Amino acid sequence: MRRLLTAVVVFLAVSGTARAATVGDDGLHKQPWFAETFLILAEDMADAAAQGKRVAVIFEQKGCPYCREMHTVNFAVPELSDFVKQNFMVLQLNLWGSREVTDMDGKAMEERDLARRWRVNFTPTIVFLPTPEEMKAGETEVARMPGYFKPFHFQSMFEYVKAGAYKDQPFQRFLQHKFEEMEKAGQKPKVW
Repeated sequence: MRRLLTAVVVFLAVSGTARAATVGDDGLHKQPWFAETFLILAEDMADAAAQGKRVAVIFEQKGCPYCREMHTVNFAVPELSDFVKQNFMVLQLNLWGSREVTDMDGKAMEERDLARRWRVNFTPTIVFLPTPEEMKAGETEVARMPGYFKPFHFQSMFEYVKAGAYKDQPFQRFLQHKFEEMEKAGQKPKVW
């Protein structure tokens, strides 16, 4: 039995499906590819745009079971995490944290104050920031993922923002269209 368990662990590690999230000193689960910045959001948006990416701000808190699920289930799917890494700069904020963040209007405050300002009430919440051009037009966020979404819907939300589909339709319509296209192609949604 011990050999079988060892073989399974080695197989998962070699195949790339075992991507364990680490837990930081602040009690939040971490991904090694999350961006470490000075948390000056306008600058982060410009840096992301220069790389052809969007900014996604994830609010989490210590002990949150749904945050853990997002890291141990969703981000453990290589196809999903690779899509996010390639297309988004992800900033992780602590719902109760005290690090200084400078909002897009130049106002500096603690993470917890930004969460209140942005009306983030539970975790995980992912706020998708506008492009620099959209910000100039007055946009403050283009989409929000309020809570935990299972992998298919989680990836679909990132695809929705990447495609700019929020400009023309609500997320529910985007999903409906995606399901219709999959049905026409004889495909079913992936269940990870």
